[in-house]
Amino acid sequence: MKIITSESVNIGHPDKTCDYIADAFLDEALKQDKDSQMAVECAIKNDKLFIYGEATTKAKIDYEKIAKNILKDIGYKNDFTIIKEISEQSPDINQAVVKKEICANDQGIMYGYATCETKEYMPLPIVVAHKLMQKYEQFRRKSGNYFADAKCQVSVGYEGDSPKEITTIVMSVSHSKQLSNEDIQRDIKKVINDVLGEYKSMCHNTKFIINPSGKFTIWGSFSDSGCVGRKIVVDTYGGGRVGGGCFSSKNATKVDRSGAYYARYVAKNVVANKFAERCELQVSYSIGLPKPVSIYVECFGTNKVPMKEIEDFISQNFDFTLANIISELDLLKPIYKQTACYGHFGRDVFSWEKIKKLAK
Repeated sequence: MKIITSESVNIGHPDKTCDYIADAFLDEALKQDKDSQMAVECAIKNDKLFIYGEATTKAKIDYEKIAKNILKDIGYKNDFTIIKEISEQSPDINQAVVKKEICANDQGIMYGYATCETKEYMPLPIVVAHKLMQKYEQFRRKSGNYFADAKCQVSVGYEGDSPKEITTIVMSVSHSKQLSNEDIQRDIKKVINDVLGEYKSMCHNTKFIINPSGKFTIWGSFSDSGCVGRKIVVDTYGGGRVGGGCFSSKNATKVDRSGAYYARYVAKNVVANKFAERCELQVSYSIGLPKPVSIYVECFGTNKVPMKEIEDFISQNFDFTLANIISELDLLKPIYKQTACYGHFGRDVFSWEKIKKLAK
């Protein structure tokens, strides 16, 4: 039996906090100006938040207010010093992107993936990990003794490509000094069990490791530094190949984000329409060009029809030009803050998760 592990982190983890704030900036820009070109990031340490990047937009954005409101909602009680360094997008880049037909804002490779092993068409380890963090977030907001910084790992045993057993769950959660280790073990075990009810047939011998550090009373930016884009495996499929570019802070002309969303959309549709049990797409783009440089499809031997038929189905039903991606997935709306935590894939609220009937 092979064992595969994935992790998820909660919104109070410093990296995720920065992702969330950056996507809140993007949403505010798009609310006022759908053609905003945004790449405003942030970094956090102790009581300082650094906001930096490029913004070409007609929107009037109160970066400080947005950031401080989010930090307060996450649970910080202290005041933050905000340091900003923001300029317009380089004219050299802008003239390569904004043409008669919209073009890619950068070069890069993106991956999309889908598997039939869960109803979400996602790998089981990352699905369970995100559900644990979402359940913890609900729990900690009702409790005065647990804080927003938390991480979990889920290990799943596979026979071939089929998940058979959840072998280990690791949960590390920040908490007040008033709680004993026994309190934490009891409370977090309840959180875990609330999620595992859906997977009880896989949990006969599951090992639980809760707060192995012994205590976690210093949390967030006072425990660790954070910045945008350091959790790209958490954001995607929990492991496997990634293109290297992060999503958060970037508007839809940045193919690191929109290209990856479309690749997931296509891969999910291939699997959902039963052409294969697993599907991975690699797509590459070049700055200043409207179409991909390359598209590669891999089904790992799980295809139910010849690969040539799958490639033909994709070419007949999906248009990888950037203009179409933005239009088909409706990517000019302020939808991005909700993507920043608990994964960009596997949640039906997003347009790139929809399943359409493929023409044959």
